[in-house]
Amino acid sequence: MRAKKRFIILLILIITLIGLLLSQSDPLAVFVEHIRFVLLGIVGAIFANATGAGGGVIFVPIFNQLNLDSAEIVATSFAIQCFGMVAGSIAWRDHYLKAQRDKSQSQSIWAVLPKLLLVTVPCSIVGVWTVQYSPLHTLIGSAEDSLHWVFGSFSILLACAIFASLSRLKAPEQAQAITSFDYIALALIGYIGGMITAWLSVGVGELVAVYLILRRYSVTLSIAVAVMLSAMSVWAGIWHYVLADAQFYADVFAGNNMIIYPIACFAGLGAIIGGSVAKYIVLWLNPYQVKVFFAIWVMLMGIVNMPIFS
Repeated sequence: MRAKKRFIILLILIITLIGLLLSQSDPLAVFVEHIRFVLLGIVGAIFANATGAGGGVIFVPIFNQLNLDSAEIVATSFAIQCFGMVAGSIAWRDHYLKAQRDKSQSQSIWAVLPKLLLVTVPCSIVGVWTVQYSPLHTLIGSAEDSLHWVFGSFSILLACAIFASLSRLKAPEQAQAITSFDYIALALIGYIGGMITAWLSVGVGELVAVYLILRRYSVTLSIAVAVMLSAMSVWAGIWHYVLADAQFYADVFAGNNMIIYPIACFAGLGAIIGGSVAKYIVLWLNPYQVKVFFAIWVMLMGIVNMPIFS
């Protein structure tokens, strides 16, 4: 039954992508020109779902090199993550259900996952909407290169935080109870992270994952929470861009799509593939190695994305 539900959800995502492709004026030309973005989606989703980082860590620097403007970068990154993070969430949900059936210590380690999502997801969504449906949405993108400065600085700080948490990864995993302090801190981090995600298409998953690791929660649990949280956050936020692209908003937005749909179609397909396999990479690799590699990659992307290197 679980496999059937997983298949149905993935099939719906793929049919949605096919529909978006067929809605283009020349689907064959779009296919030939944009098929290469499948690889980008695979790579981005593997990093996103294997580390807890949003796919924006990969997509924002690449789209910057393609000379997309700030609104297009964030909107298209949101769209791609709607597919990749959902695929990853399905895989991590299966792992959670398997752990719940296990009578070993793994069951108690994963038992807190629903509570962690219940406190972080609503706060993150409110944070995303706070930015999108208020004048705050222009705060980052109004100045030239501001998105890239903020993204680069955020990535570097995030990498430093991950490096600082590496020593925690060597300790044996054990069940962790959620304290009152955790509830308050996670609610605040979820809200602020949601705001950052609305501006940069990346943020809330990373912040929550790093916090949980610093608080000695299981690394794989932390990644799973971050992936599921990111998936629900981007789905809550994508409608802002879909409505903006709709015809009845053309008079406000001059008929210009913020989501680059041809890129989103093929990168989204790749993201479904990458998101589906990322969990197995995490479970195969040593958590310490995963985080070291991820921290190095995020640091590199933050430095390269600075406008002084563009």
